[in-house]
Amino acid sequence: MPHPLSIGIAGLGTVGGGTLALLRQNAELLTARAGRPLAVTAVSARDRSRDRGMPLGGLRWFDDPVAMASDPGVEVVVEAIGGADGPARAAVEAALAAGKPVVTANKAMLAVHGAEIAALAEAKGAPLLFEAAVAGGIPAIKALREGLAANRIGRVAGILNGTCNYILTTMRNEGREFAEVLAEAQKLGYAEADPSFDIDGIDAAHKLAILAALAFGRPVDFASVHVEGIRSVSALDIAFADQLGFRIKLIGIAERTAAGVSARMHPVMVPLASPIAHVDGVFNAVAIEGDFVGRVMLEGRGAGAGPTASAIVADLIDIARGRHTPPFGIAGSLLSAEPSVPISARQGAYYLRLMVVDRPGVIADVSAILRDHAVSLESMLQRGRSPGEAVPVVLTTHVCQEAAMAAALERITGLDSVIAPPAMLRIESL
Repeated sequence: MPHPLSIGIAGLGTVGGGTLALLRQNAELLTARAGRPLAVTAVSARDRSRDRGMPLGGLRWFDDPVAMASDPGVEVVVEAIGGADGPARAAVEAALAAGKPVVTANKAMLAVHGAEIAALAEAKGAPLLFEAAVAGGIPAIKALREGLAANRIGRVAGILNGTCNYILTTMRNEGREFAEVLAEAQKLGYAEADPSFDIDGIDAAHKLAILAALAFGRPVDFASVHVEGIRSVSALDIAFADQLGFRIKLIGIAERTAAGVSARMHPVMVPLASPIAHVDGVFNAVAIEGDFVGRVMLEGRGAGAGPTASAIVADLIDIARGRHTPPFGIAGSLLSAEPSVPISARQGAYYLRLMVVDRPGVIADVSAILRDHAVSLESMLQRGRSPGEAVPVVLTTHVCQEAAMAAALERITGLDSVIAPPAMLRIESL
């Protein structure tokens, strides 16, 4: 039997603890699949006294993850600390500088510093694997980097945050408002005490930046991703979406256009005929479009100890077997310099909800502004009449440019008959 692969785990929270538990529980199966035992020999965490629900005897304990990463007895480092900088980044860079393989679930670090870290890994000839950084147990990274490597990817899109998907699903099923459902999600443990990273779209945008780099062979560029969250989505808009044959989802979309690469994360109205419209609750989904394979869709749990550990251990098996590719699929010197395309260049259809005073001439005024900006209406929906009172009016448009829509909305907002900021959602056929 070949000698065991000596693994050091930095961070023993949900992800690190889950990885240790999986390695122990499935040890015999993993030995067969890896060709040798996968042995955790060292760990690093802040609090030695904390009960982690499993025995830690026999493991070498390091208070400093960098010291663990540099230790000659550790062959592979699993980074499960989290955070774009600080000890997580320091441990990863120390391991790579020593020529050691690294497995990480850290999407924030890869989204912000992925280009530099990948360059270090390549310079040192050290594998850098991060299947667990995007969509938990869904093998989205392997699909892009390996399974679909023969294809030119045109678009990758998906639901990349289970917290947001749970909130939107519950709002739709129960007709409740965002703030109420968020509070419940926090009590149930589906949302953090400070949920900003999730509900403002940042967590999902980190993942989209990584997917875009893999899909289009370019350096990770989180700064170019347009990011909007779900705070402004209302129960009223969700109800109107159902009437119109749509579902509202927080979707990340990265696509190659004639002008370059567009990457954007925002709420989207998806037709009910689209499979991704029916991915509910805490589930994630990733849809990839290749020139020869067509459309591939992967769905599953995007977070949690089990799914994330599953992805980490799959990467450890690859390392044990000696299988690895450049971090982003191709050599760093071959990464593309394609420009990033701003959201203002988007071409697509839109949903608008206006709260207006119910009086003659209001719709004519709105229609005239849209006409002036070359925005063509497809449909209008108004339920009931209430002369002199505020009523919702819903409009959908044909395909137009985002910049034109933004200019039209600015003028519509200034009408004295419009008594609240318009709600605008982009319509996408996914």
